[in-house]
Amino acid sequence: MPKKKTGAGPAGSPVARFLALPRHKRVAQLAALDKDFVATRPLNAAERRQWERAKSKRPGRGRPKVGQGAEKISLSVERGLLRQADALAKHRRISRAELVAAALEAELSRAKPG
Repeated sequence: MPKKKTGAGPAGSPVARFLALPRHKRVAQLAALDKDFVATRPLNAAERRQWERAKSKRPGRGRPKVGQGAEKISLSVERGLLRQADALAKHRRISRAELVAAALEAELSRAKPG
C-alpha cells in the first residue's frame, strides 16, 4: 500500500512551493527581499562610544605585554626532542613557549661572565 503524501517531503518544501508559483509571483516575492538593510534607529551616544571602542586598534587590547613584548619565530626541532619537551611542559602545566623561554633564560644566565 503506497504512503500518503503529507507535504513534508521535497514536494512540500518551501523551495518546491516557491518554484511552483507563477513567474510574476516569484518575481514579486524576490523583489520584496531585494532591499538594502536599514537599521531601525541610529545609535545613541553610549552605543556610538561602545562601537568606536570595539572597532579601534588601540594598544592594550589582546594579550598583555610581558617584558619587551613577544616576537613570533619559526624554529625547527628534532621530533623526539619536541615530544620530550611537550611532555615536560604538560607535566609542569605550562605551555611549550613558556618551557622554551625558561630554557633560554637558564642557558643565558649560565653563559654570563661571572
